Amino acid sequence: MLEKTTRINYLYDFYQSLLTEKQKSYMSLYYLDDYSLGEIAEEYEVSRQAVYDNIKRTEAMLEEYEAKLLLFQKFQERTKWIAETKKLIEQDHFSSEDLLEAIKILEKLD
Repeated sequence: MLEKTTRINYLYDFYQSLLTEKQKSYMSLYYLDDYSLGEIAEEYEVSRQAVYDNIKRTEAMLEEYEAKLLLFQKFQERTKWIAETKKLIEQDHFSSEDLLEAIKILEKLD
């Protein structure tokens, strides 16, 4: 569950500008502010089911955006390669070729 929450939070960060104000609000309250479905429903004067349906549809939309745009995947790959490059530099056992290869891989991610 925590892994899913973390993924949705990242997807929300990357794609929130593509969501409606209502979708942003529900997702923010549910995932960032840890509101329950009931609390969100009460605040917006709708049913818990309406909130649940909206959140599930929005989650699916975020996953569709990621499948097409791959922003989160590229972010993860970039983060991994930056860490690998830092390791190479910290070890003082790297060649210029190693460092250039890591930089080339990072450049390809964009």
